[in-house]
Amino acid sequence: MSDTDIRKGIAADPDAHATDEKFWKNARVIWPARKQIVTMRLDADLLRWFRQQRGYQTRINAILRAYMSAHAAKH
Repeated sequence: MSDTDIRKGIAADPDAHATDEKFWKNARVIWPARKQIVTMRLDADLLRWFRQQRGYQTRINAILRAYMSAHAAKH
């Protein structure tokens, strides 16, 4: 992918906005929480499906976090 392609993609994205000095004035760095290594049994077909793309562990984590947030709101 060329720089031109990337710039065109950004320009076409309605959610992409340039940042200015005002934006960065109150911005703060938020470090991700430290992850723990766990052993977990998953169905083989489920794991194969997730492993088709890079970052599958991050995606599984995001799905579990969304589930947790949805259920925490009910309690």
